[in-house]
Amino acid sequence: MITPRPRLLMCPPDAYDLRYEINAWMSLRNRPDVSRAREQWRALHRVLTEQAGAEVELITQAPNAPDMVFTANAGLVAGARVFLSRFRHPERQVEEEPFRRWFQAHGFEVREPPPGIHFEGEGDALFAGDTLVAGYLKRSDIAAHRWLAAELGIPVLSLELVDPRWYHLDTAFFALTPDLIVHYPGAFDEYARRALRHRFETIEVAEEEAMRFACNSVVLGRHVVIPEGCPRLGAELERRGWRVHPVPMTEFLKSGGACKCLALHLGQVLPAA
Repeated sequence: MITPRPRLLMCPPDAYDLRYEINAWMSLRNRPDVSRAREQWRALHRVLTEQAGAEVELITQAPNAPDMVFTANAGLVAGARVFLSRFRHPERQVEEEPFRRWFQAHGFEVREPPPGIHFEGEGDALFAGDTLVAGYLKRSDIAAHRWLAAELGIPVLSLELVDPRWYHLDTAFFALTPDLIVHYPGAFDEYARRALRHRFETIEVAEEEAMRFACNSVVLGRHVVIPEGCPRLGAELERRGWRVHPVPMTEFLKSGGACKCLALHLGQVLPAA
């Protein structure tokens, strides 16, 4: 039996820049080197396609949408359906229509959040087997979790994010298998920390590496693509049998993103536990 290649959506950083401040990492006094950012994006694309075996689809960046490179925030894909994002900040709402057009043109059934509800896609919703782990408070509303649970017919584990530095779930959490997850406990409230320990086997990331966005990693089968500068997590993953691929992400960290923010799953690929 041939296993299909994992599919991702990425956006070349042709208009990437830092033009506003909407999270704790952004500072107009510390803007990215856009030439270096393009090199880092190409390095990530090369690792994902040539080393981790992904098939990458591309969307063109709108000139008025500097954060559109962070395609993980476009929506949540489940089979042939995409649950589109409704961004909280006006600065990012300009991305909604270009993403909608792309998904429609590629045959996806588009679903939108109920009126008045904010939801920021795979940035705040990640599958761990048949459970959807979802973050709320900073960007997405907890009401979006009820919508997703009803649409998908699966359990949703709602986790409150309490530290503004980890404003999306995917900055502080990722799943290796349906039963094993990686997270930075300091991003979550006490109930969320207990819920994660109760539901999963956990690998905890130290704050030093969480600050380098260690948890913003892309899992493709037994490959994990992580930001450079996270040797402790990398060693632990390798000890457990994963192939780790560090990639420089300094210029995207200035906007509060890294590897996972730059890639949206177009089909979930999690191995059995």
